[in-house]
Amino acid sequence: MLEHYLTMKHQGEHEITIQKSRFIGHVKRTETEDEAQAFIDEIKKEHSSATHNCSAYMIGEQNLIQKAHDDGEPSGTAGVPMLEVLKQMDMKDTTVVVTRYFGGIKLGAGGLIRAYSNATSEAIRAVGVVRRSLMQDVVIGADYGMLGKLENELRTHDYLIDTIDYAEQVTFHVLIPVSDVDDFKTWIVDLTSNQADIQDGETQYVERDVEV
Repeated sequence: MLEHYLTMKHQGEHEITIQKSRFIGHVKRTETEDEAQAFIDEIKKEHSSATHNCSAYMIGEQNLIQKAHDDGEPSGTAGVPMLEVLKQMDMKDTTVVVTRYFGGIKLGAGGLIRAYSNATSEAIRAVGVVRRSLMQDVVIGADYGMLGKLENELRTHDYLIDTIDYAEQVTFHVLIPVSDVDDFKTWIVDLTSNQADIQDGETQYVERDVEV
């Protein structure tokens, strides 16, 4: 599993106008090729009267699944430039469909490449991107006498406290980047003079908004 990667925050769209043609960029997080194709089909159905519905997607941790389709535009002027934007922005598990309503002015090959590229990048930025970080749930059990000190130090150091359970002892669930777990555990041992019980919980991805 990747420690970090970028993907779409949610599904959305963004429209630009170039030489009287409308370019509507639709983007969505898609974790399988079936999801990607279903999204493309959905947009094509919604915009069945459009001149073109060009598409591109990248799926998988290593981007093993990559597809691009020009949907009637001159070969190499739409789908491939859109796919290149996904690569340049390092977007994973992402599908983009750019709908074009022709405005009567031909753009030429270079103009089309720029238009589809811009429609893709602007839609991604407008809808929003998240960084997904793989985190380890580190479970810390301690006597109540340590509650104040532990909570204060964790918050002072901006560690992500998921939950605090209050039972026979206090238990903190703290989400730590997987690469930092060993250092964090050493810090807790020193902080508590080795008086805390430290266990590993499950790993999970945590999402945070980023600008691209």
